[in-house]
Amino acid sequence: MSDILIIILVLGLYFSPVFYQLFIVIQESKRGNKKPLRRFKRILKYSFMTLVPLAIGFGLLVRINYLDYESPITYDRVDQITFENFRGLEFFKKSLYGNERFAYVVTSFESEIEEDSVKVQSLFHPSRSFVYNSHSNSTSLLRHEIYHFKITELFCRRAKEEIALKKQLSKKEIADIINKFEYREREFQKRYDYDTFHSYVFGEQKKYERKIDSLLNLLSKYEKPKVALNE
Repeated sequence: MSDILIIILVLGLYFSPVFYQLFIVIQESKRGNKKPLRRFKRILKYSFMTLVPLAIGFGLLVRINYLDYESPITYDRVDQITFENFRGLEFFKKSLYGNERFAYVVTSFESEIEEDSVKVQSLFHPSRSFVYNSHSNSTSLLRHEIYHFKITELFCRRAKEEIALKKQLSKKEIADIINKFEYREREFQKRYDYDTFHSYVFGEQKKYERKIDSLLNLLSKYEKPKVALNE
């Protein structure tokens, strides 16, 4: 059964009392009885009042699994990440290009501008990242997702390098640099998935791994979250 049909079925069951009351309203209106109409309006009002918070709660769970929450993981713990850290909920997506064994990872930049330094670090979000099976032993799939995190770290380091090399930057200029590398990171992530076909093209996957590891090593000077501002 498709996701759209499931949603229609659930909403149909939820609003079944409303539909039943509407049927009564139509029948009674032929007799000139207006009381069922007032009852129908009241039921419809309460139905929507209940549905809205339920929909908001459902939307929040789809975005972040608060039922099994784990706080974001910093890059210095990258080697400790397993699929058990992928705690996100996926109610609709059941496969990726027909393959039921899939995962996706959510990473982000975290930045904080201080008077004499800037903090820029990459974060992995467990409760927003999803895997079809948290007990999966697919090392190739996990490795592919881990490199998404490494890509985020790479562009964080590039941002810190540019900030460290420039003098007398304003807060706006620093924010612009961070935003620039966030955009480049997103574009690189798309290219990585496209070229490796989400890890299924083994040769491309290995090529990206070597490239990313090499670039991270070249920028090892900027592995700490904070970089001093150059006055």
